[in-house]
Amino acid sequence: MITAPHASAASLRPGGYLDRLAARIGVTGTVLCLGIDPDPEMLPDGFTRDAAGVGRFARLVLEAAGPHAAAVKVNVAFLERWGSAGVAELEAIRAATPGDLPFIADAKRGDIGSTAVQYARALFDTLGADAVTLSPYLGADTLAPFLERDDRFCYVLCRTSNPGAAELQGLEVAADPSIGAPAEPLASRVARRAPRWATHPGTLGLVVGATAPEELRDIRAIAPDVPFLVPGMGAQGGDQEAVLRHGPATAGPVATTAGGGLLVNVSRGIAGAAQGAADPAVALDAAARQWSTRLGVLG
Repeated sequence: MITAPHASAASLRPGGYLDRLAARIGVTGTVLCLGIDPDPEMLPDGFTRDAAGVGRFARLVLEAAGPHAAAVKVNVAFLERWGSAGVAELEAIRAATPGDLPFIADAKRGDIGSTAVQYARALFDTLGADAVTLSPYLGADTLAPFLERDDRFCYVLCRTSNPGAAELQGLEVAADPSIGAPAEPLASRVARRAPRWATHPGTLGLVVGATAPEELRDIRAIAPDVPFLVPGMGAQGGDQEAVLRHGPATAGPVATTAGGGLLVNVSRGIAGAAQGAADPAVALDAAARQWSTRLGVLG
């Protein structure tokens, strides 16, 4: 459990993503982010293994589990794989998302400037996502079209939760006196540099996996005022204690809000409850309630 500071979120941009997220956390009392990754092989009985079935199940997850979450994160690859039919289902999921539930498009985009402009328009303007996930590998200029939007939010991949993350993210890079950086792992350098790329305050966070608790602690020390989106809980076996201890911001305006800008994603840990259940909706509701409590914020 996280103890929520009693200060107001008024110091955040009124109506901005972090302001809305803080309000939602205050209402739900949790930092649970509902992950929707609708794998056709994992659907319960009664759902067809096609775009329509995947979309119908995703909307059921949203309807049954969404009321217990602070935000929803949809992995767009699970819909885009079906072509135009899947994109239509993705748009239907977005349309079904309540207005007070922040919608994150987990797209992991990152490309040269002219391409990034089109990705930003697709995700922010056409789909209407409140926030997106982005890859920093190509450098700051490739994220600029996303970060210039003061009405949206970007989570930059920093230390991911997959088993092979350390292969590149753990490589040591040389000291950089120009920014006061010692020799450190690449993930730490991303944490040090990426917040400097934000065009507007309160528009950039980091993705830091729950499966790397020591790295999460170190990255929080480097970026004390940056919101974290933490995947890797549930099926991936992430360290819940470390996440709730080191995940919330410790400095800046976001640190004074409920949850400290932290979101902890759970996907299969909730959706998997529907498999074999007599009533999938009831099972999803129960699983989401459990995770909401485990990731709760104490007043």
